[in-house]
This record gives sequence, structure tokens and C-alpha cells, in this order.
Amino acid sequence: MVEFGDILKAVGEFGRFQKWLVLLICIPNFLTPFHIFGQQFIVMDVFHYCKTSWLHGLNLTQEQELNLTIPKKPDGSLEECTMYTPVQEDLESILKYGLNATEKCQSGWVYPEVLKPSLLTEFNLVCDRKDLHDISQSIFMAGLLVGALVFGPLSDRIGSRWSILIQLLLMGSFGVGSGFAPNFTVYIILRFIVGASFAGMSISMAALSSEWVGAPYRALALVITHCSNALGQMALAGLAYSIHDWRMYQIAGSAPIFVLFFYIWVLPNSARWLVTKGKVKEAKQLLQKAASINRRTIPEELLNQLAPEEKAKSGSVLDLFKKPHLRRMTLIMVWVWFADSLVYYGVSLHVGDFGLDIYMTQLIFGAVEIPSRLSCIFLLQWLGRKKCQAAWLLLGGIVCVFIPVVPKVGLLDKIHPAIPMSLLGATALIGGVLCFFLPETRDKDLQDDTNVKSTSNVGSNKVVNGWKEQKEDGQITESTKSTYL
Repeated sequence: MVEFGDILKAVGEFGRFQKWLVLLICIPNFLTPFHIFGQQFIVMDVFHYCKTSWLHGLNLTQEQELNLTIPKKPDGSLEECTMYTPVQEDLESILKYGLNATEKCQSGWVYPEVLKPSLLTEFNLVCDRKDLHDISQSIFMAGLLVGALVFGPLSDRIGSRWSILIQLLLMGSFGVGSGFAPNFTVYIILRFIVGASFAGMSISMAALSSEWVGAPYRALALVITHCSNALGQMALAGLAYSIHDWRMYQIAGSAPIFVLFFYIWVLPNSARWLVTKGKVKEAKQLLQKAASINRRTIPEELLNQLAPEEKAKSGSVLDLFKKPHLRRMTLIMVWVWFADSLVYYGVSLHVGDFGLDIYMTQLIFGAVEIPSRLSCIFLLQWLGRKKCQAAWLLLGGIVCVFIPVVPKVGLLDKIHPAIPMSLLGATALIGGVLCFFLPETRDKDLQDDTNVKSTSNVGSNKVVNGWKEQKEDGQITESTKSTYL
């Protein structure tokens, strides 16, 4: 039976069809940074103080009233989270003896410098409620976890195409819906669903592009889609700078996803997935269409060899832990992805903590990613994936450990200021070391199943890292070979 990789070579590994597919994937990738990083622009800290009314009607100026109701810091500015405890005495007694007892704000806060409502000012995410911002971001990340666990298997069941379409609809609908949230609890729930759909869409899009693009061009395709994400981060800075009303900002950042409704007609399915599901006729038609777009022809005898594998027992995620080599790789990759996400989001979600203009910082963050991602095209082919992943994790870990100017992971910083820095650095360093235990996947086709190719002792050919060992009558010879597993 012919391997799918051989069919893909006849179709064209990165022709017009694949380039069109990469472009289709780039568009939602350009739009997704809003959902990940957008909240930080509508919860920026602003000057505030307790709302007080117990001295109203006494013919006082605003400054006089604030001096009598709000305590001051040593630098002369107003306290943001405390107020003087109201008393029954007359104004003359208050002016003569003053007030000493203080308490937390009882009737909300005043934001004198805010012209447009933000998420922070509308839901009062200040003082004792300030942690709700970090908690909401954590819940959004929990949505990513749930989305990966739910939509990953769903993509395998219904195919990447339909999975992407469903997740685009969810992201757009609940993203826009969050702009109409009546309270912060509803907002958090909607954000959780958006996070889940984003995770599922990311997995489905990566799978779809990897299954259509040949091994030599796989890194190029993924890097291009990631660069569109970096461009989206740069555009996010402009959107946030232009729209200050948080509800309009939420709608403006989410609604463009609905423009992608035409994906129903143009987004292709995965021919590889169709073959694994026994839909060989559909797979052949799709492969012939792709070859036609690439101005190539698949030999009839080659296409006729395409057939589904023998019916195998349905698998599950637990199968990844039943075989030693899969268990080892799975556990390592779990930690590597954890380290990548922790360090990347730990820095990116706190661009406001650098002491610079938040909009310019976001613009720079996006711009820096473009050359760094483009350089991966050459580094991945030169050094391979394993060494690159290990090197960047180790470098990131070292930087987090030794450079003190690291953004804080807000909740942990209140326990001890060294925790965020140590956590980011140690996690990345461990991940970098573990990468050396992974196999190299450079220039290798995707494997269609979980089995390791085994060979017999006599008359067998074993291909390992580009070397072919031939065992015949006890004699072993070695020869180089361009191998695509």
C-alpha cells in the first residue's frame, strides 16, 4: 500500500493549493491576538478614590470635601482604598478635631480622569477586587486547557475543517457577547468559552496545514502563520489606542471573525484524515483537485494504491501512555508546552508593567516576533527542531533568572517578589534540558499510527537518522539515504 507522503509528493508539497491554504489559516491567526492579549488594555490602573456622600449639602468645594473624607498618603496624594469613617458631629467639630478612624470604601469608587468606561471602572476591579483581573486571565487560560482536551479529540472525529468552522463561530459569537456582559461573572464565563474555542482552533489549524504541506516546507508554513499572529499583535496596539470604550472595543475586536463565513465553501478538509476514516473516494477527489490547482497530475496507478488501513481498534488519549516511547515523548512535550506558555504569556500579559507606554510596548512585542519567527525557517533546517527548542528554552530560562526587570505574575508576587522570576526561569530551564530526550523530526513525514517500525533480523532494512542498515547473512552494510519517515 502506498504511503500518503508519496501521494503528497505527486500532488505537490507546497504548490498553489498549499499556499492558498496557508493564507486562509493566516487570517484567523491575525485576529486571535485580540482575544488573548486584549483584556490588558481595558483594565489599566487609573487614579481613583472612595465615593463618599456623607458631607454633601454642607456647601463645601470638592477639594474641601475630599480633604475631610479621604485620608492622604505621605506624598500628599489621596488614598485609593480607604476613607474616613463617617461621624455624626457637625462640620465645625470635624474641622476643629479632625478625623482619625478609617475604613474600606463602602459605596464604590470615583474615577475622575476616566472619560470612557473601561472594564476596570465599570466593574470596579480595584482595591480588594483588583485580583479579579488576574483571576479572570487564569480562567481564560483554563478555557485553553479545556478546549484542547475537548476540541482536540473532536477534530479527530469530525475533521479539522468542521472543527475550525465551529470554533470560529464560537469565538466570534461569545467574543461579541462579552461586550454586552451585564456583570463581571458573565464576562468571565464568556471569556472561558472564547479561550476554549481558541485552543481548539489552534490545534485544528496546525493539524490541517501540517497534513497538507510536505515535510521540507512544514516549518515554513507554520512560521508564516505565526508571523500573521505577530502582525495581529501589532494591529491590536492600534485598535486599543483608538477605542477606549471597553464594550465597543470588545465588539470591534471580535466581530471581524464573522467575515470568515466564506470558509464554509473554500476551506478544504484533510485528505489524510479522510483516508484514515475510510473515505477514500472523497480523499481521491480532494487530492486530484489539489493537484489540478498545483498544475500537476497524480499517476493513476499511484492514486489507485491509496486505500484505508485495516480496521483497527479505536484509540484514546490513554494510548499515548501505554507504549514507553510515546509515554516519554508525551510527558516531555507536556512540560515543554507548559514552559513555553508560562514564560510567553507570563511576559506578554503584563506589558503594562514595563514602565513604558503600553501601546508602544505591545507594538514592539509584536514586531520583535516577526524576525525571530522568520529566523526559525533557517534554524530549524540547520539545527533541527530538538536543538532549537532546547536552546531557546534554556536562553529564556537564563534571562528570567538573571535579569531582575521581569514582569510580575500578579497573584504570586504578593506572596513573595522572587516567586514569579524563579518560577518562569526554572520552568524554562527544565523544559530546555528535557528537549534533548526528544527525537528529531526534521525532514520527516508525519507518522500515520502509533507503532514503531520494527524489522526482522535477516533480510531486513532499518532506517535510522538517514542511514540504512542492511542485514543479510550476518553482514551489515551502511549507506546514506535521503529518508522521509
